[in-house]
Amino acid sequence: MKANDTLSIIFAALADPTRRNILSRLSQGAATVGEVAEHFKISAPAISQHLKVLERAGLIERTTKAQWRTLSIRTKPLDEASAWVEKHRREWNQHFDALEEHLKSMITKEEQ
Repeated sequence: MKANDTLSIIFAALADPTRRNILSRLSQGAATVGEVAEHFKISAPAISQHLKVLERAGLIERTTKAQWRTLSIRTKPLDEASAWVEKHRREWNQHFDALEEHLKSMITKEEQ
């Protein structure tokens, strides 16, 4: 699997707490770059870099209305990441259930 596949890019973007906090802010509604930046004690260039990463991952969208640049969250990539996690969670749970049953049967055999 290439490091630039969609899920890798999404998970890499989500790995940073500042980017997750930006997404949390945008989950409350669209905001300008300035409105997002005012919640963080980092430089404007650092905010810009975080926004570029989120945009590359497809997690945010920028729109321009007059002189305002508005950011909004895009949920489709989050849905894709969530679906991947859920699929694997079900598989892992099935393996753990099978292991638990195997261990129970081993204990039962030892007790006999």
